[in-house]
Amino acid sequence: MHIVAQCNRIFRLAGLALMAASLAAPALADKKPQQVRPMAGPRATALRVTWLYVAPDKSSQKVDKVQIGREMVVAEKSGPWMRVYANTDIEEVTDKDAPVFGRDETPPPVSGWLEAKGVVVETTAGGDLVLMGEAANQEALASDPRGPVNAAQSARLLYRRLVEMFGTSPLAGEAAWRAADILWQIQKADAASRPSSREREAYMRDQIDEEEMKKVIKLFPHTRPADLAAFALIDNKLCGDWQGTTKCPEKEAEYYEKYAADYPDSPRTAQALYLAVYRHAVLTDMYGADGSDNKSNAAHARAKELAGRLKDKFPQSDFAARAAALVFKLDEGIPVYGIDRE
Repeated sequence: MHIVAQCNRIFRLAGLALMAASLAAPALADKKPQQVRPMAGPRATALRVTWLYVAPDKSSQKVDKVQIGREMVVAEKSGPWMRVYANTDIEEVTDKDAPVFGRDETPPPVSGWLEAKGVVVETTAGGDLVLMGEAANQEALASDPRGPVNAAQSARLLYRRLVEMFGTSPLAGEAAWRAADILWQIQKADAASRPSSREREAYMRDQIDEEEMKKVIKLFPHTRPADLAAFALIDNKLCGDWQGTTKCPEKEAEYYEKYAADYPDSPRTAQALYLAVYRHAVLTDMYGADGSDNKSNAAHARAKELAGRLKDKFPQSDFAARAAALVFKLDEGIPVYGIDRE
C-alpha cells in the first residue's frame, strides 16, 4: 500500500471511530432489551444489520438490532428463522482495554428471532472465506468517503468473528492481523492528534495498545501476520519529535535494521531498510552540521550500504528507488534534513 493511501486510510478510520462513538450512545437508549443467559449452540454472525423479534414473525415486537459482525449463538431454527442469543453492545472497536478475541466480562446477550438469510454459522460451508470477503468489503468501504460511517468497525468485528468461529482456517492469521491493524491505525491517528505526540521521548507520548498485536505474534508465530505485527510495534518506540538531536534517529535506525535482520522475508523488510537509510541520511547531515565529520562519513557510508542491500534484494520496490534517491542527494552534498542550511 502506498504511503499516501495508507495515510488516507488511517485518518478515514480515525474519523469513523469518532463518529461511531458519538452515534453509539443514543442508540435505543429509551428501550432496554431483556437480558438472558446464553445457551450452548453453534456460533454465528450477521453480514447485515438485522432486527431481532420476540417471535419468528416480522409483525411481532422488535427486541433490538444486531449489527454487522456481532457475535451470536444459535439456539434453534424454524424455517427461514433462527432464535439466537446476540451480543448487541455498540462500541467494541475502540475499546482499548478489550482483549483481542473476546472480553473477560461481556454484557449479557439478548434473545430473539431473526431471519436466517445473511447469517454465517460456524457450520456454514466456506464460512471463513465469506467472512473474510465481507470484512474486506467493509474495510474498503471505510476508505471511501461515501461509505457507511461504521464500516471500519464492521470490518474489524467480521475479522474477529472469523478467528473465533474458524480458528483452524488458513485465513485466521490474516484476519487476526487485519482486526488488530484496524484498531492500531485508529489509535495511532488518535495519539498523533494529541499535544503529547510532539514529545521527543516515546514514553511521554500516548502509547498504542499492544495487546492485540502481541497476541497475533503469539498465536500465529513465524507467519506473515506475525511479521506485520512485529513491525507495527516499532511505532511505540519512536520519538515524537527529534528536536534536532541525534539520539532519536540513531535509536530508530537500530530498531529498523534489527527488524530487517530478524524478519528478512517480511512484507515490511524493504520499508524497514528504507526507514533505516533515511535515518542514516539524516545523521549524515546532523553530524556534519555539528562538525563531527568522522561520524557524518560513517553515517553516509551506512546509508549507501543499506541502500545497496535494498537494491539487491528488492529491486522492484519503491523503497529501493527512494533509498537510491536519498544516497544520490548525499553524494551530491544536498542535505536531506535541515534543508534550510543549504
